[in-house]
Amino acid sequence: MDEFSIQISRNLVNRLADDSEKSKKKKRTKIKVPREPQRPQTKITQKQAFDDSETQKGATATGWPLQSPLFLPAPAQNANAELDAIRSLIQDSERVLERLHKQEENMVQEVTQRAKDLRDKEFKLPYQKPMPCLAETEACLACYQEHVKDPLKCAHLVRNFADCARRVRQQVNSA
Repeated sequence: MDEFSIQISRNLVNRLADDSEKSKKKKRTKIKVPREPQRPQTKITQKQAFDDSETQKGATATGWPLQSPLFLPAPAQNANAELDAIRSLIQDSERVLERLHKQEENMVQEVTQRAKDLRDKEFKLPYQKPMPCLAETEACLACYQEHVKDPLKCAHLVRNFADCARRVRQQVNSA
């Protein structure tokens, strides 16, 4: 039995992906990353910066307090949101992939069945009527091979064959 291979084009994959998105009717939401509000920049004189640095402990020369690493805004929330989005995309991709595999299996079965049907139609010989008087013909030939030097010994088999041939002709003419 021949093996068949099926090639799936990018166009088919894109159409299947579009179908899955239409069937879900789900809008993709864009992940919004919250930004830290920008602080207005003000010009600070050297004297103000010096005074502020002496009066406020833990402040920079610009007057803004220092932030320790423990009090930085949590990028983990952003990372979790991104990870969740990536996971959902992976799950969607896996669903599309599963659907493609199922469709591929169905297509392989369909193509295999059609190939079998075509092969059966192509190589199936039409109904052939058996050759009339086949037994009598074979008996005559065997007798002639056996009695090469004395073919008159096969006369009775030749008469049987001739009678059979006459009967078949009569049947064909009457039908």
